[in-house]
Order: sequence, then structure tokens, then C-alpha cells
Amino acid sequence: MSSEASKKIAEKRILELRETLNRLAYEYYVQDSPTVEDVEYDQLYRELVSLEQSFPDLVTPDSITQKVGGRVLAGFAKVTHRIPMLSLGNATSRSDLLDFDKRIRKLTDKPLQYMVELKIDGLAISLRYENGLFVQGATRGDGVTGEDITENLKTVKSIPLRLKQPVSIEVRGECYMPKKSFIRLNEERENNGESVFANPRNAAAGSLRQLDTKVAAKRQLNTFLYQVADFDGLAAGTQAEALAMLDEIGIRTNKERKLCSTIEEVWDYIEAFQDKRHTLEYEIDGIVIKVNDFSAQEDIGYTVKAPKWAIAYKFPAEEAETVVNDIEWTVGRTGVVTPTAIMNPVFLAGSTVARASLHNMDLIAEKDIRINDAVMIHKAGDIIPEVTRVLLDKRPADSVPYEEPAACPACGGELARLNEEVALRCLNPMCPAQIKEGLTHFVSRNAMNIEGLGPRVLEQMYEKELIHDVAGLYYLTMDQLLTLDKIKEKSATNILTAIEKSKPNSLERLLFGLGIRHVGAKAAKLIAERFMTIDGIISATAEDILEIDGIGDIIADSVVKYFKNEEVHQLIAELREAGVNLTYLGKTTAELAAVESPFKDKVVVLTGKLTRYSRNDAKAQIESLGGKVTGSVSKKTDIVIAGEDAGSKLTKAQELGITVWTEADMVAVLDEYSQE
Repeated sequence: MSSEASKKIAEKRILELRETLNRLAYEYYVQDSPTVEDVEYDQLYRELVSLEQSFPDLVTPDSITQKVGGRVLAGFAKVTHRIPMLSLGNATSRSDLLDFDKRIRKLTDKPLQYMVELKIDGLAISLRYENGLFVQGATRGDGVTGEDITENLKTVKSIPLRLKQPVSIEVRGECYMPKKSFIRLNEERENNGESVFANPRNAAAGSLRQLDTKVAAKRQLNTFLYQVADFDGLAAGTQAEALAMLDEIGIRTNKERKLCSTIEEVWDYIEAFQDKRHTLEYEIDGIVIKVNDFSAQEDIGYTVKAPKWAIAYKFPAEEAETVVNDIEWTVGRTGVVTPTAIMNPVFLAGSTVARASLHNMDLIAEKDIRINDAVMIHKAGDIIPEVTRVLLDKRPADSVPYEEPAACPACGGELARLNEEVALRCLNPMCPAQIKEGLTHFVSRNAMNIEGLGPRVLEQMYEKELIHDVAGLYYLTMDQLLTLDKIKEKSATNILTAIEKSKPNSLERLLFGLGIRHVGAKAAKLIAERFMTIDGIISATAEDILEIDGIGDIIADSVVKYFKNEEVHQLIAELREAGVNLTYLGKTTAELAAVESPFKDKVVVLTGKLTRYSRNDAKAQIESLGGKVTGSVSKKTDIVIAGEDAGSKLTKAQELGITVWTEADMVAVLDEYSQE
């Protein structure tokens, strides 16, 4: 076959793959309703990447492969908004809304309805499409001039590079960071000795202003668009119709919106969401109320800064006052020491709070937090308690600034800041706190999953010098365990059985359990699947590891540096001698795609007590047969497996008409396929 013929075949397949992948991405990221499992999507994506690498001149700017980032920008060009991005007037009470209602009714004779939408706490953005192609994305800036952040916005999965219709349109909305992504990002930054973000909005803004687009791509940002700024031939006469049109052309809008006939209905909606806001996966800081009819909007008009026909109701700040009684420092497994404020218990945003993260010494100094200070606290991302400010007028007269600790609270070793990190780090590799944290991580559920070895038992083992590292767990004896407090023969037997049971675990569990810096459970699985054995990983270069889709420079360098250490080689030798499996036992991506079973491409939820399998073993078995196990029941769930004493998840499944299996049904399928 000629090269020209091969290229034509490749071009046809590339177009098919892009169309399929765009549809699947829309279902997943915009509609929140995926129709295939991740493994199938990944297989198609890799095929497209391979074809585009073979025929680079067929790569187009709207290909979904261009969303991964990779460019390093010199800076951000300025963008002048053709239509200014105005702000909104604020309301903070019911009377403010009543005044708003009275005010605008004097400016139009048309009957009024209000479109009520959530006020997303993110960064305002504007997207411009020409003939259906995404050509420019910008920040709000000062409302007249913003920054061109097109390349970073291309990495946001919910922003389509090509619309479903070839329209030219400018739409505006918010780019935000989901709460889970925010918490994960701050945990990573804290472990790496970096400064943390104060809230999801700052994290989203910081991500979009990265000059390295790969960084933005990793941050898992999302968007809601809610305003059509410019659209030739717009056939919508109301905000409701405009939002429906955005849905039709593939732009993500927030479905938590309501058309209200009166301002009293608006207030009812606001009151309902003041309680409901904490259940959302993203932060909101209020409700936006807009006159629905566009012709009425024109009657009502604008001020210099804001439309008169819209207003933002701002939720009152959820803060509580308390007193800092002490600052406690803890040592993590990477040596980072982290301060926590110990406070008088206070009720805040649905729970009682007595501890708040202070993150690092720089934050303590910046906010000038001292022992016995009265402070205000809030929950960052509605989850993590943090000190917002000190009440200086209540500070005791004898107060003194808090001093940075000079020694590790666990071992007394030197504390230092490496490579200009904001975090203090214990430099003693034999620090008992680091070793204990590492042991706890090694036996955890997502690592080697050794039941019965909690932090207190592990601490005893270490203090009594029964173990010095994770390999030591596999050389423990019954006599040694019986020397531990509250460990009798039955408990000791159970511990030894659990340790023995962990030996055949697949390589990715061990790799994650070793606690290599930057290597999470997902990265461990990708690396283990690629190299298959621990020896393959040890001999891999950073370039070899970088060939894995989803693995970047930081992880690759960290793995290579870890396995260059002679002490690590000795540790692996001890694990090998103890009979711990050092090979990847899971199915490869290709094998999973080929599996045919009743679980293939099914979303499964386990509930109740299982007698034949542990929850983790059942999950692993189901996933090996092509299923996806999730923790909650929704319309996307295909099968609920109900063990003994199944509760609310079973009830919800029955209400939604979802297929329910008994544990015996599951066991029958797993037994059948384990014999093949």
C-alpha cells in the first residue's frame, strides 16, 4: 500500500476517533453521564495519539489530543473585550432583593420573571468561537482588558474545542476548581513543601495563570458558562432559552437553575441553597438573579459598572470565633512538619471544629497567629477548617509572637527549608515519626492492605525494635507479637495471617506502599503495568517512564532517584527473600478491553456486609472483569450488590429501579470467570 493510501486511511480513522472521543468527553465532562468505561475511552485516545504521531500534519488545533498541555508560554497577551465584562450589584438581605424588585419594575412595563442561578466561586472567563472552533479564551481583567489564557483553557476538559454547530459566539462564565481537586492539590503542595492555596477560587486563578500549560492541565479545573455576550442570529429571547441553546451546542451550563415568577420564589430558592451549598462538589458564594426576558433587560438598562436587571445575593460569611490554645506540629512520612491550631471547640458549617490547619510557618507569621489569640475560622472548600484572621482587639497584653521551631518535634533533629520551600522539613532519614508514618502508609488499604496493623500497634513494634522498616513486617514471629501490649494469641495469629495474605499482592500495591515521593496509587498502577516487575522499574530511565501516558517529569525523576538508593535495593532484596510478590498481576489495558463478562462496562456499587470476599477483594475482582466499582448509587449505577444488613444504598437502588444482586449472585459470576 502506498504512503498516500495509508495516509488517507489514517485520516479517515482520525476523523472517526475524534468524533467518537468528542462525544464521549461531552457525555463525561459536560453531561456528567458517561456511556463507556474509562478503559475504553483510554484505548481510543491512545489510538488517536498514535495515528497523529505517525501523521503529524493531520493534527488540527481542535483535536482532543491538544487538551493535555505542553507549551510553555512566554507570558499572557492582553485582550480587549469587544463587549465589556461588567460586574454585578450585590444584595445581602431579603429587603435588598425586595428593593431590587421594586426598582426594576419602575423601569419596564413588561411582565417579569427571574432566572435564578448559582454564583460559582471561580474566575470569570470569556470564550470566543468562530464557525464552531474555539479561538480565544480570556480572563475578565478590569472588565475592559483581560489576559489571553487560550492555551490553558484548552486543557480544561469541559471546554469543547469544537462546538456541535458551526456557530460564531462569545460566551462567558466561571472556571472553577472542584472541592476534591482543591483538597488533593493542597495536600500535594503541603507534602512537597510548597505554599498552599487559600481557597478553590485562588487555586483556579493560579492554575489558569501558569505559563506551563501542563501544570494547568493537571489541576482538574471545570467550568460553567451562563451568558451569551455576542452571537450572530441568536434565536433566544430569554435567559432560559439562551442557556438551553448553550446546552444544545455543547457548552456546559449549571443545571441548578430555576425560573421564578416572583421575588418571593427567589427568596425561597436562596434559603434552600444556603443549607444545600455544602453538598455541592464546587463552592458557591451566593445566588445570581437575572430578569429573564431580554427585551425587558434592554428597557431596564445598565449603570457604568453593572446591569440594572441583575443582582448577586451574597451568602453571609460562615465564620466562627474561637481561641488558639496551642500550636501542635506533626511530622509526615516525607519529613515535612505541619502546624495545627488546637482551639476551643466551636460549631461551624455543620460540624464541631477544634483543630485548624495552619499549613506552614510563613502563614503563621503572615497572619501573626499567637497562642491565646482570639481568631475567626472558616472552612476552606467547605471542608478544611482554617484561621482567617486574628481579632487583635482581643489579644492579651502579655502576648508574644510565635517562634519558629528549630528542632523536629519527634526526633529533635534539624529542621530546614530545602530549595526555597515554604515548609520546614526534618532532615533526619531515621526520624521515628517519618518511619512510623511510612509504616502506616505501607499497610493502608490502598497499599498492601494489612488488616489489624493500626498506628498504635506499628508504633509499639517500632519502639520495641521488632521492625526497622516495612520489610521487617514479613519477618515477625508469634513470640515477638505476644510481647506487645493488648496483643493476645488470637490477635497475633490474625496479624500474621494478614501479613502472609499481603505477600501475593500485585506489584502496584507494593510500589504505592513504598511511599515514593509524588507516586500516588494511579501512577503506581501505570508504572507497574508498563514495566511488569520491580526489576524492570529499577532499571528504567526517566525517559522510559515518561513514555507512559499520564506520567510527568516530577514523578519520573522521583522514581529514578528513589531506586538509585542502595538502602532501597537492600529493602527490595529483603522483601524478595520474604516471598513478597514483585510482579504486576493485573490485566493490562488491552486485556481489560477484551474481557467479556456480566460486569463489563457496568457501574457497580457494593453495600452491606460481604461474607465470601472483603470489600477490596470484591472490588478488585469486579474491576478485573471490566466493571467499575463506585461508592454511591445514582442513575448511572447498573448493578447494586447487596450483602447482609444493606441499608440506604439498597433502598435507593430499588427506588431508581436499578438491578440488585445478592452476594451469592456476585460469587457465582466471580467463581465462573476465575475458572476460565
